[in-house]
Amino acid sequence: MAAERTLETSLHQQLKRCYAPDEASTEVVLGDYRIDALRDDELIEIQCASLSAIRDKSQKLLARHKLRVVKPVVWRTRIAKAKQAGGAITSSRMSPKRGDILEVFEDLIYFTRVFPHPNLVLEVPMVQVIETRIPCKRRRGRRRKDYTVHDVGLESIESTHEFRSVDDLLRIVNVPEGTTVFNTSDLASWIDRPRWVAQKIAYTLKHMSAIDMVARRRSGIIYERKAA
Repeated sequence: MAAERTLETSLHQQLKRCYAPDEASTEVVLGDYRIDALRDDELIEIQCASLSAIRDKSQKLLARHKLRVVKPVVWRTRIAKAKQAGGAITSSRMSPKRGDILEVFEDLIYFTRVFPHPNLVLEVPMVQVIETRIPCKRRRGRRRKDYTVHDVGLESIESTHEFRSVDDLLRIVNVPEGTTVFNTSDLASWIDRPRWVAQKIAYTLKHMSAIDMVARRRSGIIYERKAA
């Protein structure tokens, strides 16, 4: 768990510097809470871990304040190897895996009681990171990795996406213009993903009151998009 905290803290600190106007505007104490950054009259929370961890905090802050939650999605990863923590990088390569903006739904499942809100902006930067690995001292079991992640740092921000309403979310799932009724098979084809991914997205949209379940058929549940 210590390695995991280091990973999260490193990326968190770098993103905080990207969003704060100056050093004095970081780690601001507001009542019972410590806020990552303050920009004009907007509170900024950087959340590299699950959004569920700041769900209750966000609800309380939104009652009186404008809040921007920054949730990065890893777009590309450069894998770097070192012989020891803090040691020189001995090799690096780009991981073939690529992140996608649709990954934001993985966390929004746990944030449906918060988003949408008139005082809330969810910002998703697509980031390229460098993941530094060092040899694992103890390896137990055949499937255990022979390395541990020592750190993950920010290399660049490829793009950013802002979400203020459920309509913003519906746009990234490519619902065809004029379509109001669909099932998860339709959704899977629009996003070119397996049906189980579409089912998660539909679940999230339903609990955000963006769509309603209107029928249950052999082909699956039929959803209807709510009017704006």
